[in-house]
This record gives sequence, structure tokens and C-alpha cells, in this order.
Amino acid sequence: MSLTEAQPGYEGLADRLHAVQSGIADACRAAGRDASETTLIVVTKFHPASLVSALADLGVRDIGENRHQEAQAKAAELSGLDLNWHYIGQLQTKKARQAAQYASAIHSIDRARLVDALASADRTVDAFLQINLTDDPGRGGAAPSEIESLTEQMLGTPTLRLRGVMAVAPLEEAAASAFERLAGYSDRVRALAPEATAISAGMTHDYAEAIAAGATHLRIGSAITGNRPDAR
Repeated sequence: MSLTEAQPGYEGLADRLHAVQSGIADACRAAGRDASETTLIVVTKFHPASLVSALADLGVRDIGENRHQEAQAKAAELSGLDLNWHYIGQLQTKKARQAAQYASAIHSIDRARLVDALASADRTVDAFLQINLTDDPGRGGAAPSEIESLTEQMLGTPTLRLRGVMAVAPLEEAAASAFERLAGYSDRVRALAPEATAISAGMTHDYAEAIAAGATHLRIGSAITGNRPDAR
């Protein structure tokens, strides 16, 4: 009996996963794209490691986390599974090297000091330049004016494999227009790094708009995992 069948509380997980996968396929068709161009990252914030195991049982290999301590613990507990851990939350400079030990990708690189901290990591990780799509400097992400300088710094850091850009669409703006702007920022990165074609964008409520704007990495949580437990 599989874990998804054996453990109470995971009823419907497979159905929710398949519904999102179907939704992604539909959005890709509408955008004239192939679903194989996208990577579904299931965000498991606050959920136990057993749920991640259940997802792995269903074929999921890309897991997203945005709290370092929680991600580190889950990655250690599930080290026997063939999983790619994506760190998608704001990352403290002092925790950067630790995150690079378990994360195959860090999506939230947004400042020079963080790049410097990751330069001393023990392994190479996939790196995304997070860009702030708002005028609020308190939100995560680099200002658009910093795109070129951070791109060049990341390209000069051997421990980082620059994959592309990442952003979160602001709630106060239509997702389609925000992601269209992000696509323009992606063009600016690719002018310096032609191979950095990835766009990490799109969550439960806006992944269709992200796909239409060229997103390649979709970060989807509650539509698959269900409501999050309270923070521990």
C-alpha cells in the first residue's frame, strides 16, 4: 500500500496534483507552448515531511520551501529520496552556505551580499535572480535598476549556475501585466547571459498568466497540498 493510501489526511492529494497538472497543460496549450517546457515545484511550507514523501510517491521530484530551518530538516529526513529542493523564500546572508548544502536551486537571490555569501558554498547550485515587481523596497527582490550589476556578479561566481529570473506578482496589480514586465526583465538578463532562459513565476492563483508570459518554473502549493497547517 502506498503512503498516500496508508496515511490519513492525504486523501485527495493525487487528485489535486493531477488537477493542477491538467491545468498547466491547458494553460500551455492556450499559450502555444508544450507542458514539457515547465517544471512544477510543489511548495510544502509548514507541511510535514510525510506529505513530501507522499508527493514523491506520486512522482513529484521538485519541492519548494521558503523557511531555511524547516527546509534543512526536511531535506535531511528525506535524504534517501531523489528530490530536488528549491529554496524560494527570503534567505539570510548568514544562512546562505547552509542552504546551498541541500538546495539544488535558490530562487531568491536579490542582493550583492547574498551572492558574496554563496560564493563560498561547497557546491554549485542553480541560481535565480529575484526581481521586485513593486515600488516597495521592503518587498523581496532586487530593484530593476540592479539587474545588470547583479547578473554580472552572479555570472562571475563559480558556485552559482545562473538559470534566470524569479518574481512574485503583486496583489495590487493584474498578474498578466506584472508577468509581462518580468519577461522584459528576463530579456535584460539574457542579453548578458543567453543561457539564463528560465523564469520562475506563477503560484496557485496566477500560474496560467505566468505560463502565458513564458514562465518555466511554477511554484504551486495549496492547490496541491491543501490548506497549510499553522506555523510551528
